[in-house]
Amino acid sequence: MALAAGHHRHPRIFQLATLPFCPESPKYLLLDKDDEMAAEAALSWLRGTIEVHDEMDEMKQEQESMKLVPKVTLKEMLTNGSLRKPLVIAMMMMLAQQLSGINCAIFYSTKIFKLAGLGPQESQSATLGMGSMNVLMTFISLVLIEKAGRKTLMLIGLVGMFLMTTLLLASLLTFETVPVMSYVAIVAVILFVVGFATGPGSIPWFFVTELFAQSGRPTATSIAVSVNWSANFLVGLGFEPLQMLLGSWVFMVFMVIQVLFIIYVFIAVPETKNRTIDEITAQFRK
Repeated sequence: MALAAGHHRHPRIFQLATLPFCPESPKYLLLDKDDEMAAEAALSWLRGTIEVHDEMDEMKQEQESMKLVPKVTLKEMLTNGSLRKPLVIAMMMMLAQQLSGINCAIFYSTKIFKLAGLGPQESQSATLGMGSMNVLMTFISLVLIEKAGRKTLMLIGLVGMFLMTTLLLASLLTFETVPVMSYVAIVAVILFVVGFATGPGSIPWFFVTELFAQSGRPTATSIAVSVNWSANFLVGLGFEPLQMLLGSWVFMVFMVIQVLFIIYVFIAVPETKNRTIDEITAQFRK
């Protein structure tokens, strides 16, 4: 127990040690603190180049427009149509992240592998492989985001998760008669995590900040984060009772949810890649 507690402390110590080396957000420094030099220095550090003039000009334009617009209140966020539309999108993206079944794959991965007929040691090894792949794909997705676009990666990730959930369900239903399906279940869960890290794992957090100007961003982010953690709590609380009730067919619930979110993202979610905040917010005022 003491050893486990020590392992849990290591990431916290690492985070505390490295946090002082992280720069402030350039937008925070410019829009909230009105410190142009610090904002440009922070942006140059983040981009790895001093050629950030275009991006600085865009933030300055946002700063000027902010002076004409007061901070958005919660009431205005819920009643103003041009703010409510992107808020609904941000909330739905957070729900897509949590209700896709990722926490069930992470929290109950060892149990899932045991259900697929693997031994305790094999189950733990497969869980370790799944976690390692999640970390690796998180770094890869950071590169893909700027190349493929947010909406595209979200759709690719959700479609991949749906296909792997289908494969996992087939594995759980057939491993007793087809022993090789136990190992197919490992592949399905690991590729499920790959799909999550490709899009739903990170894209929703980008959307919250990219759909709103600075005046509405804090309120929208607070609401979206609350929705995210509430959904996280409900999935963690409800999965095991559902699994006991439905058995392996519990994954059919996630398949239906994934399909619904694929349709929603395809129809309702705008692409924000290479678009300014003014272009994005203007779309919701139409």
